[in-house]
Amino acid sequence: MPFITVGAENGHDIDLHYDDLGTGDPVVLIHGWPLSGRSWEGQVPALVEAGHRVIAYDRRGFGQSSQPWGGYDYDTFAADLDKLITELGLSDVTLIGFSMGGGELARYVSTYGTSKVKKLVFASAVPPYLWKSDDNPDGAVDQDLADWFANGITGDRPAFLHQFVDMFYTPGESGEPVVSADQRAYDLAIAELASPKGTLDCTVAFATTDFRDDLTKIDVPTLVIHGDSDGIVPFEASGKRTAEAIPDAQTHVIEGGPHGVLASHRDEWNEAVLRFLAS
Repeated sequence: MPFITVGAENGHDIDLHYDDLGTGDPVVLIHGWPLSGRSWEGQVPALVEAGHRVIAYDRRGFGQSSQPWGGYDYDTFAADLDKLITELGLSDVTLIGFSMGGGELARYVSTYGTSKVKKLVFASAVPPYLWKSDDNPDGAVDQDLADWFANGITGDRPAFLHQFVDMFYTPGESGEPVVSADQRAYDLAIAELASPKGTLDCTVAFATTDFRDDLTKIDVPTLVIHGDSDGIVPFEASGKRTAEAIPDAQTHVIEGGPHGVLASHRDEWNEAVLRFLAS
C-alpha cells in the first residue's frame, strides 16, 4: 500500500495512506469527517473512466493513515496536502474537498498558492466559517452544538457515531435516512476505527476555523456543489456564502440532498463534477 511520510511523533513516522489510480489530469480527493478515502468509492470509477488520475488519501488520524496525538488543525492538514502534491509531483491538479475537506482547499490555496492548482470543488464543504459569533451571526455551530459533539465523542463514541451517520444521510432535521442500512453500517465501521483523539479534535477544527480570508486568495475556476437539505452543514451557512465569496464560482445545488450526497445522489453529483472538470 502506498504511503507518504508527513512528519514524526515520538520518533515514529506519521504516514498518510493514499490510492493513486488511473491516468490523465490529476484529481485529489479529500474526505469528510469522520470517514476516510473509502468514502469516494462512488466517485473514483467515474473520474478514472473520464480520463483522470485520481488520488484519494486518508487524512491523518483516519482510515489507514497514522493516528498521532496531535496535528489536527488546518495549517497541519494543508501542510500534509502540500507534501502529498509535492511528493507525487502533481501539477494542474483539481482539488475536491468534501465537508471538512473543503477547509483543506481554502487553507492550502491561502498558504501555498495556486501555481499547481487547476480547479477547486467545494463539496458540501464547511467554509467560509461555521462558528456563530458576533461577527459571524450566520454561522451554523454554537457552543451547545460543539458540546454535543464533544460529549458524544468522549462518552459513548460508537453510539454517537451511529446517530451521526443516520443524520448524515437524512434530509433536513427530521425524516428518515435515504440510503440503506448497509451503507450506514459501512460508514459507521470506517468511523469507529478512526483515532478517538483525532475524531474529537477535528470537530474543533472544522467548527471554529475561519476561512473567510482564505477564500479571497482563490483565483482558479471553482465549483460549489451542495445539497439543499443538508442538516449537518447547511447550504445557506456554508456553500452559498462560499460561492458568493469567490469570483465567478459556479454552483450546483442538489435538490433534496442531505449531507451525504456522495452516496445518496451519486449519479447527479458525478455528472455535475465531471461536467465542471471538462469545461
